[in-house]
Amino acid sequence: MLYQWLYSMADQFSPLNVFRYITVRTFISFFTAFLLCWMWGPYFIKRLQKKHFGQAIRDDGPQTHKKKAGTPTMGGGLILLSTLIPCLLWVDMANPLVWAVLIITWGFGLIGYMDDWLKVSKKNSKGLSGKIRLAGEFLISGGVVAALVHFYGLNTIVTVPFIKSAGLDLGYMYIPFASLVIVGTANAVNLTDGLDGLAIVPVMISAATLGLFAYVSGHFSIAAYLQIPHVIGAGELTPVAATIVAAGMGFLWFNAYPAQVFMGDVGSLSLGGFLGSMAVITQSELLMVVLGGVFVVEALSVITQVISFKMTGKRVFKMAPIHHHFELGGLTETKIIVRFWIISILLAVLSLASLKLR
Repeated sequence: MLYQWLYSMADQFSPLNVFRYITVRTFISFFTAFLLCWMWGPYFIKRLQKKHFGQAIRDDGPQTHKKKAGTPTMGGGLILLSTLIPCLLWVDMANPLVWAVLIITWGFGLIGYMDDWLKVSKKNSKGLSGKIRLAGEFLISGGVVAALVHFYGLNTIVTVPFIKSAGLDLGYMYIPFASLVIVGTANAVNLTDGLDGLAIVPVMISAATLGLFAYVSGHFSIAAYLQIPHVIGAGELTPVAATIVAAGMGFLWFNAYPAQVFMGDVGSLSLGGFLGSMAVITQSELLMVVLGGVFVVEALSVITQVISFKMTGKRVFKMAPIHHHFELGGLTETKIIVRFWIISILLAVLSLASLKLR
């Protein structure tokens, strides 16, 4: 890896010392990921079009979405490829936490790819069986979390945001809890991905916030000053988070309304898995409810709709997820998207306040 070579050469050539700083590698990783995604985007989209990987639109969806049928999907693969190379170049791949996050991200991406493949090959919106998909997600996340707890000594205490010294040690019960956080986040992001650019910007905002959490929790002095748990090695996840933000920005270049490409499940599940794993490692599991508030509301709207219809035969919303409810209520797609972006920014600021307000 380039980073390891530069690190070893720094003793002989002092200017290379800058590459030992996480902040420097974070900026370099960011621009590398953005440029790769931006440059590869047109070619990637053409390849998807050539292979006829077009999006299948659900029959019961808003009628305005019918025109989106055939738009290339599986664009999340572009995001994953654009993040992998900067990680190999600028991130310490000997760090177990980096491997943990990448295994979950790419593992969930593989499940999403299989789901997308079934959708485009069968030309329907069903995809992979829900039970099989969830089983795979829990297997991957549970295995990684168990390994971190057993071999790396990952803290099993769940902290309460905004309350000093409040926490509960779950012991080995932390493994299913953390797995639920990761799987829940992944599927909540998946449900949010329904309008052009709606999901990717909240993902970018959340990733940037969690990247900052990783930096401060991985820095002993800052963590001690803020009185937050110190996670050894977590700082190395900051440049990883930067690649997600930058690749997301490059993807948004093509995904902004009207979208030239959709991220598909390969994108939404992998990005959601990334956010969930970052929340677990930085011990921000409960705070993720605040930071990912947009995703939480989207998921709860679907759960509420299903329960209400099964129990009473009535629907709470005109359509779920909730962004379709607003769409059928008369709001334009762009207005819904931008307002959700604004809410995500506000929730990120509130989440950052938890570092000091206790």
